[in-house]
Amino acid sequence: MSKVIVITGASSGIGELTAKALAQAGHTVHAGMRNTKDRNAPKVEEYAKYSADNGVDLRSVELDVSSQESADAAIAAVHAEHGRIDVLMHNAGHMVTGPTEAFSPEEMARVYDTNVLGAQRVNRAALPLLRRQGHGLLLWTGSSSTRGGTPPYLAPYFAAKAAMDAVAVSYAAELARFGIETSIIVPGAFTSGTNHFPNSGRPADQATVAAYEERYAGLVEQVAERLAAITPPDADVAAVADAVVDVVAMPDGTRPFRTHIDPSNDGSEEVSAVADRIRVRFLERIGLGDLLAPAVV
Repeated sequence: MSKVIVITGASSGIGELTAKALAQAGHTVHAGMRNTKDRNAPKVEEYAKYSADNGVDLRSVELDVSSQESADAAIAAVHAEHGRIDVLMHNAGHMVTGPTEAFSPEEMARVYDTNVLGAQRVNRAALPLLRRQGHGLLLWTGSSSTRGGTPPYLAPYFAAKAAMDAVAVSYAAELARFGIETSIIVPGAFTSGTNHFPNSGRPADQATVAAYEERYAGLVEQVAERLAAITPPDADVAAVADAVVDVVAMPDGTRPFRTHIDPSNDGSEEVSAVADRIRVRFLERIGLGDLLAPAVV
């Protein structure tokens, strides 16, 4: 069955690949992005051409996750056109690299705002509609860094992704009785195929960066190089989009809670299996086992 899907942060990287893959699978996809009238106007044109050339339904929608007004308007527009939203994918995110000490609290807060509060704004816009319709799927683009091996100099990003994961886990239980399902997609460290590393932010406090360079010279570049070195040469970030297509296609109530796509195998899948098993046991132990799967509403 064709689904109506909204994806945040869909102008590049995993978001773009997933939007195109889902459209190719026969779904109506609204690719959320900001600045559709200026900076991302070429991407809007590209998606329109892609849709026409391939006979698919891929559309762009103005959606700035840093603005509640923008999130409200985007979700309202999609819902007004179709009368429903079947899948909401939280994919917007921003990476920063550098010594943790060098980031001001305000800089760290901006990373948190994009990766965590942005999802909350979109949820507050969309969930009243999904709750009323009695079904839906929340897809979260997580990170293997939440529970896997973590190199240094990525703390603000890793912390934000861990916070987003915790929010997603809580939402899973809180939305189950409304018939809304949760699934977390967990990509590993793909060092090519996305703009994460090339476009990552840097701290403004270059004096502190310089102090760290005395003992950790070139570490930012070393982290990227060494992550790339342990990634199989045939690793393709498009595998993340393929995994999303598979999860979306599954019948309601049968989807995995987490899906790992981690060619470098940093240990996240192993640790997550333990954590998620404990989550299941605990909810069953306190008599809330029904929160582990979406109710039929």
